[in-house]
Amino acid sequence: MIEAEWWDAEDSAELAASAAGDIQFIIESAIDARGQALIAVPGTGIALTVLKEVAKAKFDWKRVTIVPTGDCLVAVDSPLSAAAALARIFLPKGARVLPIGSDNADYKAAGRAADARLEDLQWPPDLVWLDVGANGETAGIFRGPDLDEALNGPKSRRAIGVMPDPLPKDAPVARVTLTRAAITSARTLIVALEGDDAKAVLEKALEDGPLSDTPVGRVLAEVTVPVDIHWCPA
Repeated sequence: MIEAEWWDAEDSAELAASAAGDIQFIIESAIDARGQALIAVPGTGIALTVLKEVAKAKFDWKRVTIVPTGDCLVAVDSPLSAAAALARIFLPKGARVLPIGSDNADYKAAGRAADARLEDLQWPPDLVWLDVGANGETAGIFRGPDLDEALNGPKSRRAIGVMPDPLPKDAPVARVTLTRAAITSARTLIVALEGDDAKAVLEKALEDGPLSDTPVGRVLAEVTVPVDIHWCPA
């Protein structure tokens, strides 16, 4: 049974302040303990509001590496690029933002390249932050032909390419994502989401545990650390 604590906020501003405080503490603690911090975060939606608050902290940002939990296989200047969105926030601070996606039509090859890139990082991450999509997707893990590999592939595999099925209307492209093994290896894990629909999806996923038919439920069923869940109305 996953140990999860919900933190309800009145609006996105309150959620951003609360979640940002948690993330800042995790980064600071990692730098104090190990001289560096590695975090994996979403690059869309409420995440960007939160991360702009996180970026206000007075860290030695050169000690911080940030990777997307998942990203679309698009050009770096595409509005769908999570890495580009994260870079706009954190590169001016001096942090390292490591892209895992690329403009590569061969999504399997893109996944292998991302996995190789992540091998150079000091694993495990100090934080993985998961989002929750309308159909229970999380990071870049969607229903589709690659779901089982993302969930049950070799534990040494940190990233793979996936093809959602059906393709989301707002971003109808393949993805690269952290695997379940990579996500669940994190020292700490948080979830942040907006809206009643997303909350209902997550509550059901947590209730169903390993029997969940959603990616987020299947991922969280394997988490061994307590999870803080930040939520606000849409």
